[in-house]
Amino acid sequence: MKYKKIVLAGGNGYLGRVFANYYKDKASEIIILSRHEKQTDANIRTVVWDGKTWGKWAAELVNADILINLCGKNVNCRYTDKNKKEIFASRLLPTEILGKTIHDLVEPPKLWINLSSATIYRHAEDHPQDEETGEIGNGFSVDVCNAWEAASNKYDTPKTRKVALRMGIVLGRSDSVFPRLLNLVKLGLGGKQGDGKQYVSWVHEHDAARSIEWLADHPELQGIFNCTAPYPVKNTELMKVIRNINGNLIGLPAPKWLLEAGAVFIGTETELILKSRWVLPKRLMDAGFKFEFRHVKDAVSEILGIGDYAFFDFPSPLKTADKHARVIS
Repeated sequence: MKYKKIVLAGGNGYLGRVFANYYKDKASEIIILSRHEKQTDANIRTVVWDGKTWGKWAAELVNADILINLCGKNVNCRYTDKNKKEIFASRLLPTEILGKTIHDLVEPPKLWINLSSATIYRHAEDHPQDEETGEIGNGFSVDVCNAWEAASNKYDTPKTRKVALRMGIVLGRSDSVFPRLLNLVKLGLGGKQGDGKQYVSWVHEHDAARSIEWLADHPELQGIFNCTAPYPVKNTELMKVIRNINGNLIGLPAPKWLLEAGAVFIGTETELILKSRWVLPKRLMDAGFKFEFRHVKDAVSEILGIGDYAFFDFPSPLKTADKHARVIS
């Protein structure tokens, strides 16, 4: 096995399952820290913790190859005062107790990956944002990201390398955003959302898992990394790709006013759809990481099991912004 032990804090959600499946053949054991017990599955076992206080779970971190912190309440909800408090607490408390435990251990994890979000950057339709020149935005979601990253730096961890992984919208077949977009397409509602000009910085679930392996294998890398495919697309383009690959000719658009009304009805926020996230993975690509899914058409084709995507010829989503895409080869 390549790794002896990988720990996934809060690993029972969608991304936790993706990472566990990816690493189960690469690690002798995978430990999931969860608030709920779960039956052991081969080399994947669950250890109960409360995400707030020290406990026996801390022994699982000893000499781990990788610790990945995935803790956090789903932001797909209305931003009421109650939900805001829960969103903050569900990220900050586990991150702080992990940091303190790592600080105190004699043999702490070699690498600590703390998930953050690419939404930390401002709404951008003028030029892309990267780790070096990107501009931090404002608002509740950005405040959460700033506090989350600050919590991971509260304690010094001289024996543990730290990475803040600013994740884009993860596309996969089993959960998260893609199945919901696909359902809209199947219902004939898969047109642009809002004016459709907002950028979507996405990453295929397989590349999300691979990026962590890459970071683990390169001990010189630490700090902030964007985890997004090198070719973001506008919302209009994303929906067109899903429609065409799935064979749907009709896709009714959803204007902003309708999205706002619908968001109240289903209990979410339009920011999740309408914010333009134009983010590039400069540091990963500068370090030599190669994305297997660079273009959204290839990612959607794989997810839908279509195979090589050769039925439609779309222009490059960055054709009007190549001068800004310094990391694209």
